[in-house]
Amino acid sequence: MERSETRPKRYKTWTFDGARWDRYRPRDGDIIIATYPKCGTTWMQRIVDLLTFQSTEPRSIHEISAWIDMRFGPPIDFVIEQIEAQSHRRFFKSHLPLDGLPRFEQVRYIHVARDGRDACMSFFNHCNAYTPLMYDMLDRAAEDMGGPAPRCPSDVGTFWREWLTKGVEPGASDGFPSLSFFDLEATYWRDRDRSNLLLVHYNDLKASLPDEMRRIADFLSIEVDPELWPNLVEAATFEGMKRHGAALLPHVGIVFEGGTDSFLFKGTNERWREEISAENLALYDEIAAKRLTPGLARWIAGGRQEAGDPRHSPE
Repeated sequence: MERSETRPKRYKTWTFDGARWDRYRPRDGDIIIATYPKCGTTWMQRIVDLLTFQSTEPRSIHEISAWIDMRFGPPIDFVIEQIEAQSHRRFFKSHLPLDGLPRFEQVRYIHVARDGRDACMSFFNHCNAYTPLMYDMLDRAAEDMGGPAPRCPSDVGTFWREWLTKGVEPGASDGFPSLSFFDLEATYWRDRDRSNLLLVHYNDLKASLPDEMRRIADFLSIEVDPELWPNLVEAATFEGMKRHGAALLPHVGIVFEGGTDSFLFKGTNERWREEISAENLALYDEIAAKRLTPGLARWIAGGRQEAGDPRHSPE
C-alpha cells in the first residue's frame, strides 16, 4: 500500500475535512488541484479537463474531478468508489494547505494563487449567494464544529474585516469562515521548488492563458495536437466557461442563488478598489506585511509577471 511521505496535518471547517483524504489511494499521474477558495479552482479544473481529454466537450466538472475533502456532499465511501471506477487520468480538487494533503512523488500538485484582496471579494460574493439549502447542508454535515455554519453578512466591509481578523482553526488569526489565507499560501510557497508541484497565479492566467496552459501541459507531460490547441484555449476562457456553465456545473442552482451566473461571477480583479474603504484596504496591507515574506508578498500580489518564476525566488 502506498504511504504518504508525511502524515498530513488535520484541517477542518464547516465546508471541508482533510481526514477524508485518508481513504485516497494514488495512481501514477494523479493530479491534485489545490487552492484557497475562489482563487481559480474551477478554472484550473476545466483547464486540466481540456488537456486530459483533448476535447472541448463540456463535461460535468463535479463528476470527473472529485472534491475529496468536501464534507457536505456525498459520503466518502461513495466518492472513493466513484474515483476508483474512473479510467481517465484522475484529477481532484482541494481547498487544503499543502501540509494537509497526502504527499506522493507520483502525484502532481497544482496550486493557484491570487491576490488576497481579490480572493476575499470573490469569496464574499460566493458566500453571499448561498441558498437556505446550502446552509442546511453545511449545518448538518458539520455538527462537530460547535455550531451552525456562519451566515454571510450582507455588508462586504464586515465580511472583509472578519476574514482578516478571525480564524477557524486553533491558532489561526484570519480566513473566517474558512482557513487562514496567509498560512495556506505559505505552505505552498515553502515547497515551491519541488519537482511535482506547480505554482500558477490567477493574474497570469488572465494575462496570458495560452502561455500558462502550455506550462501546465508541460508540467503534466501532456502533448496537445497543435490544430486542436486554439479550440482548447478558447474553451478555457471565462467566456467559454460561462457559455457552457450549465453543463460544466449542473445542479449548482440548488446551492447558489443565480446558479452558474453566481458561481462563475465575473472573473475580474481589483473590484476592491471601488468597493472597499481606505481603512479596510489599509488593514489588509498591514496584516499582509506582517504575515508574508517579501518574495511571497510579491508573488501573491502579482504572479509571475511581477515576481518571476517562484522556483527562482531566493527566499
